[in-house]
Formats: sequence, structure tokens, C-alpha cells
Amino acid sequence: MNLFKTSLVALLTTLALTFTVGAAAQEATIRKNLTERLPKLPAIDEISKTPMDGLYEVRVNQTEIFYTDATGNFLIQGNLIDTKAQEDLTEKRLAKLTEIDFKDLPMKDAFTIVRGNGKRKLAVFEDPNCGYCKRFERDLAKIDNITVHVFLYPILSQDSADKSRNIWCAKDKGKAFLDWMVKDVTPPAATCDTSAVARNFEFGKKSRITGTPTLIFANGTRVPGAVDAARIEKLLAEAKP
Repeated sequence: MNLFKTSLVALLTTLALTFTVGAAAQEATIRKNLTERLPKLPAIDEISKTPMDGLYEVRVNQTEIFYTDATGNFLIQGNLIDTKAQEDLTEKRLAKLTEIDFKDLPMKDAFTIVRGNGKRKLAVFEDPNCGYCKRFERDLAKIDNITVHVFLYPILSQDSADKSRNIWCAKDKGKAFLDWMVKDVTPPAATCDTSAVARNFEFGKKSRITGTPTLIFANGTRVPGAVDAARIEKLLAEAKP
């Protein structure tokens, strides 16, 4: 019996080593072919198998995803959808790659809006001139028992920067922000130290926040774009510790 166990362990070890060597060789082939044939392709960070047989994920620039075959003969740009599970695997992967630890957010550079008991937490990066942000804020207004940390992130125009300054320098930042985003009441001109807004821009650039709104939940999940109230509720429930 001991001899059988020893032989089985040896066999499994050999198979594992063979698989590892084979996987490494496969990755090397893909990397070599893509690099040689596509010199403008950014440096490859990682190559990994996907749930689809024969399809590999190629990650570049930290968070950009392509797909290729087992020999790097083809390169595909687009989303991989699991039709059985009704799940966008590319979006799920990107969400994981771009997670931000909630406790690492520079909260001193945000202002807060509290509704109800404020127990649930959400951070959002928004440009005052972003139409999707306005739509998002109208949906967010339906959500109760939440604390929202708003990071002004003026990436669209100089007018976005001006409105961000006027909101940040307002006596009641939250009111000035919501008056504009929900009621279209232009914030009065104001001046003050706006270095916080500049720091938001730098933080967003470093964290690859490329559009607004960008939502960050307490569990680190990052969601780009305007989402409706039902999905906000779902994501808040999933973010509970």
C-alpha cells in the first residue's frame, strides 16, 4: 500500500511538472510571436489561460486586455462573454485588476453626502459637466442609508475645472454639487485653495480612472459608468463586510 502511495505521488508530481513546463513553453511561444509580429504592441505583463479552450488572455499596460490563440497567430480585442452564466468575463477581470482599497482613498480630498443612517459607503469620481454623472446622481438620490464620498474629477474641459472650483469652494459643497447635478442650478463663482482637486486628478491618473462617473465600493470593487438604482443597491449589498 505504501509503495502504491509513493508511486501515485511520484506520478502526480511528474504530471504537475510536465504541465508547468508545458504552460511555460506555451506562454513563451505566444509572447515571442506577438512581440516579433506586433512591435507596436506594449510590453506584455502577463499571459494566462481563459475558461475558453485554446484562448489566452494577454494583459498589457497593467489593465488592458487582449485575447489570442495558443500560438499567437491571432489577436482579438473585445469582451469575452460566458453565455451560459450570462457574465462578461472581461469586465469581471478588469474590475479585479483595477480594485482600489477603500481605506487608501484620500478622503481629505473629497466631500461627503450622507443620507439616512449613512452606514453603507461609496466613493465616486465625477466631472460636473459629465452627462452620465448627472444621470447617476439622479438615480443615487433614490438610495437611502448611505455615505457618499465625492471626488471632483474635472477631465472634460476648462469649464469642468471652473465648476469644480466653485463647488469645492462653496460654503456647503454637497448642496452646491447636488443643486448643479440634479437641479441644474449653476454654482456661484468662488475661490479658495483647490489643491485637493489637483490631487484628485493625479490620484485618478495613477489609478487609471479614465472616465466619469467611476464608483468605488467598500470592498474595493470599481465600476465605471452610470449605473441605475437597482444595480447600486446590489453592489452595496455585495460590498458588505
